[in-house]
Amino acid sequence: MRLDKFLSHSGFGSRKEVKLLLKKKQVQVNSQVQTKGDFKISTKEDEVTVVGEKVLYQKYVYLLLNKPQGVLSATEDSKQKTVIDLIDETYSHYDLFPVGRLDKDTEGLLLLTNDGELTHFLLSPKRHVKKTYFAHIDGIMTEDDQEYFKKGITLEDGSKCLPGHLEVLKKDEANNSSDVLITIKEGKFHQVKRMVLACGKEVTFLKRVTMGSLRLDETLQPGEYRELTEKERTELQQFLPEE
Repeated sequence: MRLDKFLSHSGFGSRKEVKLLLKKKQVQVNSQVQTKGDFKISTKEDEVTVVGEKVLYQKYVYLLLNKPQGVLSATEDSKQKTVIDLIDETYSHYDLFPVGRLDKDTEGLLLLTNDGELTHFLLSPKRHVKKTYFAHIDGIMTEDDQEYFKKGITLEDGSKCLPGHLEVLKKDEANNSSDVLITIKEGKFHQVKRMVLACGKEVTFLKRVTMGSLRLDETLQPGEYRELTEKERTELQQFLPEE
């Protein structure tokens, strides 16, 4: 990799800003001052320092975000706040994007990354990656509803969902409401809300708690995020095809 590209991708600014660092002789490769931006390095073998500090190269970043309500699952929007607006500027050079979408009024687990290959396979309809949601329902979910989920619900437009799983956590007869966990293996538009609607009830609160091997970190407040642990990153690799 070119040295200027390596430095730019490591957060040292634009090519122009990196060029200035090189010109000022503030960059060393294997303890030797290097001033040429097109100098080729090995990201695994060569040691690069800037003003004496070692540069740790990270090609991909994976952030686990607890998405709050009222924020769009998008990289940019001219009028509304997006999930990228929640991320510190120190990650800006990675060009992160959300893996899939959560509705504006839905909160919970959302993965942000710049790993396009992993994103493709996590979202591929053929992979059937499971996603689980906690939902508060206006209405009482029944055993018949559970069977309907298990067989595959037909939505109002005639499309049929893959078999899902409905677990009833709590029934409040007095307030005619239910708390449930819903697990699906695809990502149709507003799917969970439409599946519940097909059962004659309505979702009033929705939070995603799992996606594949990832689980929402309950220590994260809405709007907070952290990088995935090594264990979480390793477990995600199972969704990539074997070479």
